[in-house]
Amino acid sequence: MKDPQTPARQIRAEYDAETITVYQAYDPHIAEPALAAQTFVAPFKRARMTWIKPSFLWMMYRCGWASKPGQARVLAIAITREGFEWALANSCGSTPAPGETRETWKARLESSPVRVQWDPERDLHLNRLDHRSIQIGLSGEAVNRYVDEWITGIEDMTSTAHRIAEHLRTGDIDNAKALLPTERPYLLEDPSQHRDLVEQQ
Repeated sequence: MKDPQTPARQIRAEYDAETITVYQAYDPHIAEPALAAQTFVAPFKRARMTWIKPSFLWMMYRCGWASKPGQARVLAIAITREGFEWALANSCGSTPAPGETRETWKARLESSPVRVQWDPERDLHLNRLDHRSIQIGLSGEAVNRYVDEWITGIEDMTSTAHRIAEHLRTGDIDNAKALLPTERPYLLEDPSQHRDLVEQQ
C-alpha cells in the first residue's frame, strides 16, 4: 500500500548545507583509483553516461549489496549542492514531461547533458515500494563538471553494504537499520522550474 505521506516522486538523500551524497558501484579497477584520487580518473571513461543515485537502498538493489559482477565496490560520493542542482536544471526526463509532445521531448533529450529517471524505491529487504527514487545520468559537459568541479570526497561503502547484508541474513533488522545513511527529502527552492520533477514536493 502506498504511504500517503510520501509523494510519488521525491528526491531523498543524505545532505548538509553544502553537499549531497550520491552512490555508484564499480569494479575495483575503477573504484580504487577513484578513492586514491578522490575523484574519477582513468580507467573511468568520461565518454560514457554515468548514473548517480541519491538512494542508498536503490543502489543496494542495483548492485546486490556489492555482490554483482562489475559492482563489487560501492562508493558514496559527496558533491556540491550547486552542482547537483545544475544537473537537475539542465536535465531531461527519460519520458516526455506532462503536456509535452514526443517530438519536442526528443529534441530536448538530444540536447540535454543530463537525463532524469524515476525508478521504484526499495525497502530494507530490497522489495519494491510504490513511491519512486531519482536516478540522474550525466553525459558530456555534465560528466566533466562532475569529475572536475562537483566532487568533494569519495568514501568506500562496500564493507557497510556487506555488514548490512549479513545482519539481514541473520535476522538482525535493528543493527541493519542502524547502518543505513540518514536520508531525508531534498526540497528544491522552485520545483516548478524543473518540468521533469513534477510531484517532487
